[in-house]
Amino acid sequence: MPTFFQRYLLPGLIYQSVIIAGGYATGREIVEFFFSSGPLGGLLGILVAMIIWSVSLAACFELARITKSFDYQTYFNQTLGKFSVLFEIAYMLQIILVISIVGAASGELLEENYGIAAIWGTTTMMVSVGILVFFGSSIIEKFLSAWSILLYLAYAAFVIMCFNVFGDKITNTFASVPVGDGWFMGGLTYAGYNLATIPAVLFCIRHISTRKEAIGAGLLAGPIAMIPAIFFFVAMMGYYPEITEQSLPVNYLLNVLDVPAFKIIFEIILFGTFIETSTALIHSVNERIAVTYERKNKHMPRIMRPAIALGVLFMAIVLATEFGVINLISQGYGTLTYVFIILIIVPLFTIGMWKIIKSKPQ
Repeated sequence: MPTFFQRYLLPGLIYQSVIIAGGYATGREIVEFFFSSGPLGGLLGILVAMIIWSVSLAACFELARITKSFDYQTYFNQTLGKFSVLFEIAYMLQIILVISIVGAASGELLEENYGIAAIWGTTTMMVSVGILVFFGSSIIEKFLSAWSILLYLAYAAFVIMCFNVFGDKITNTFASVPVGDGWFMGGLTYAGYNLATIPAVLFCIRHISTRKEAIGAGLLAGPIAMIPAIFFFVAMMGYYPEITEQSLPVNYLLNVLDVPAFKIIFEIILFGTFIETSTALIHSVNERIAVTYERKNKHMPRIMRPAIALGVLFMAIVLATEFGVINLISQGYGTLTYVFIILIIVPLFTIGMWKIIKSKPQ
């Protein structure tokens, strides 16, 4: 029987695992979407994104539960029908884009801090992802949830240390900079492109059996996923606006803190987020292919899982090498965001909501 953790907390932790590396791990994404609105405006934008996530995930989890849609092909057949292929095309582009950002960041992290060639960072990430996807859902659930808990502890320690070292700068920034414009659109855009990762969470909805559990897990998922980002945003305000020039703002703040032991531990956990995001996204592709095999009364060859992972990772790393972190984030996310709002959010709250209302709660 599924535990409270599996029914209510695991989906949120998995969602956080999926979005973090492409959503806020390096801090660059927070800069791009929220800094233009200032400290208070940025926080308002983050809250907008969190609310959109919670409401959307609650509806998504319930639709997945009642239709038993635990892979994205089955799920989008429920909302898009024959047009679900449009989502598949956009989703593969999103996967390659996100993993490109993750790959570029993992290489830059090692190169900036330890002088190790960037290729070794990306290679380590690729091998780790290949191993995890080989072992499948059970191991991936355990790894993603455990690493998310470690991440919470690391970000809490991080923001406490930042307040201890330059807390006066943080409070002065919040007190002196007025609320800027564009915070609502920043939150909407940020929420939209991250909701594209919903398919990577569907495999763990198998543990949910009632409407109360689905809605509760969805509403909790927004705060679970966003609280570390709030910690990070507040800490970054100590060096607003000059930190906007940094490709890896997190690295900049770690250097300011100048605590070598914590820096190493935090960077290991940060590197792990690159692995968990890539793993979750690629696992969703594998689950979609596995279902296709099942419908033909066949089993997906296990060796295909790491083979697909390495193929996607290789394409993404080539893109990362060509464009770098800042260009990929600033140029890549905008267009896809509106595509996913049309393909995910609009059908979910029209066709999907109609199916939810029509169905029985249990």
